[in-house]
Amino acid sequence: MPKLFFLLSGENGTLPASEIKAILEAEGYAYCNVCEFDQILRLEAPLESVKVVPVRSAYTRVCAQELMVSNATYKDIADAAAKVDFTQVIQPGESFVVRINRIKNYADAEINTMTLEIKLGGQILRQTPGAKVNLKNPDKTIIGIITNNQLIIGLKLTDITSKTFSERRPRKKPFFHPSAMPSKMARCMVNLAHAKAESVLLDPFCGTGTSLIEATFIGCRAVGIDAQRRMVAGTKKNLEHFGIRAEGLLHADSRRIPLWKVDAIVTDPPYGRSSSTLKSTTKQLVKDVLAASAVLLGVGQRICIAMPISPDSAGKVTRMSDEISVFVGELGFVALESHQVYIHATLTREIVVYERRR
Repeated sequence: MPKLFFLLSGENGTLPASEIKAILEAEGYAYCNVCEFDQILRLEAPLESVKVVPVRSAYTRVCAQELMVSNATYKDIADAAAKVDFTQVIQPGESFVVRINRIKNYADAEINTMTLEIKLGGQILRQTPGAKVNLKNPDKTIIGIITNNQLIIGLKLTDITSKTFSERRPRKKPFFHPSAMPSKMARCMVNLAHAKAESVLLDPFCGTGTSLIEATFIGCRAVGIDAQRRMVAGTKKNLEHFGIRAEGLLHADSRRIPLWKVDAIVTDPPYGRSSSTLKSTTKQLVKDVLAASAVLLGVGQRICIAMPISPDSAGKVTRMSDEISVFVGELGFVALESHQVYIHATLTREIVVYERRR
C-alpha cells in the first residue's frame, strides 16, 4: 500500500491523529505501519482512502503521498532526495513547486525553509527532464514538513480548509447557548463514533444541535433529543439556518430514549454550570445515558461522549470515566480511547469512545 502522511491541526492534543484513523476505519479502509510525529500522522493505506478525509475531517490540513523521510540537515536531505524517482510523480511538461513548512521551531538553527525549497527544486529539475517550476499555479506541489527534526517530503494530494467550521462556530448560529460545543470538536466526535453516510446517529443531549449539524454534513441521518423544549426549538432554528433537516427532533428525557435502534451516539451531557442536569448529577446522567445506549447499539457500535474533568474543593482531580468504569463494563461496553481537551481553568473535557462488545 502507498505511504501517506497527514498534516494535522495543532489543536486538542491527541484528537487529530485519532480522527484520521477513525475515518479510515469507518469507511472500511485498512491501514498499517502507523507513525506519529508532532502534527504529522504517517501510515500506509490505499490511495483512494484520501478522498474521504477532506469530506469528513475537522483537524486535518493536508494529505500527501509520502516520497521520502530524512534527518533535517541539508546533506541528509540531498542524499535522500537523490534516491527518489521524481519522474514517477512529475511527468515531462508538468510544472511543480516545492513548499516547506516547519512545525514549531524544529531544526530552526539548521534549516532555512526558503533555501531548502530552492535546493530541492533544483535537484528535482535535474532529475525530471522537461519539468518546470511554476510558483503560482503549478500542476504538482511537492510539500515538505519539518517536525521532530525530520523532514517528510511528499506529493500533495489535498488541501483542507477550516473556514466552513469557523462559519459554524457557536456564536455564528442564530440560537446560541454558552454550553455549546465547537463545531470542529463535534465533527471529530462524530468521526470517532464511526458514523458514516446513511447511518443513524443520535445525540440524546442535542442542545443547540452542533453534533446533528456536523453529522448531517457527512451524510448521516441525525436524531436529536433534549429534555428542554427551548433547546429543541433552538436546534430546529439552527438546522434551518444551514438549510439542513434532521431525521428527527424529540422533546424527551435522555434517560428514557423513545427509540429502539441507532448506529452511533455522540453526546455532550450538561455539566450544570450553564445547562440543566435534570435535577441529577452529571455522573448519574452519564450512567443513565450509557445504560439507555446499551439497548440501542449493537455489538461493535460506538458511543462518543464528553465528560468533565475538574478539581474538587480539595484540588484533587478525578476522571469520571475512571469512576464509572466498572458500571460501563457491566453494560457490555469497552473504553477504546480517551482524549483530554482543556477548556478553561476549572474545566477540562474528556472525550471517551466506548464500543459495545456484548
